Amino acid sequence: MNFNPALIKHYLRNCMFINGTAYAGKSTMCKLLAEKYGLVLCGENYDCVPEGILSPGQYPNLCYFQTMKDWQEFLNRTPEQYNAWTAGCARELIEFEIAYLMSISSERKVIVDTNLSIEVLREVAEYHQVAVMLSPRAMSVGHFFDRGDPDKQFLKEQILQAEDPEKTMANFLACMAYENSRENYNRWENSGFFTLVREDAVTDTRQETLDKLAKHFRLD
Repeated sequence: MNFNPALIKHYLRNCMFINGTAYAGKSTMCKLLAEKYGLVLCGENYDCVPEGILSPGQYPNLCYFQTMKDWQEFLNRTPEQYNAWTAGCARELIEFEIAYLMSISSERKVIVDTNLSIEVLREVAEYHQVAVMLSPRAMSVGHFFDRGDPDKQFLKEQILQAEDPEKTMANFLACMAYENSRENYNRWENSGFFTLVREDAVTDTRQETLDKLAKHFRLD
């Protein structure tokens, strides 16, 4: 089935999307915007897939956790394999994410920590609905495990349980560096969307960033 992008834009008119690189503050800003403006929050890795609909044959990347041998396999894939998996997940999620957002945003504004690519966002949203947040690779990789969210701490625990934790940590950070390559950074930077760059991991710029995003999303 082919859908008119203008129709999808119409039904997603109450959605605001944030994407970009790791450790740029995307999840934090989504939460703060939701709290301040009473938005529906679709946070990082939010579940938009109906139960029982996935099969490994049709959605091999989304079903990877069902088919992998163990977490050591997950952590020790090559950067190329890891990148192919995340790209595959994002591709397989498109239909689920769009359908879910259409279903929940008819009467309320929604803020989304999204997996949708630049190309898809251009088709389904207007300029004022999309914000790109970036951080330098040294920051996004070097501070990856500094965050306290459960997913990242779980991965850190699995790395420490590896036969060679130091080697496994180095490999996983290499995967993160590949994901946050200069090429990927440049694609987001040159996307044409409203963009904010996090330059400092120490200074608290949350309020300033929140104000800029609220103005861009026309919330104030």
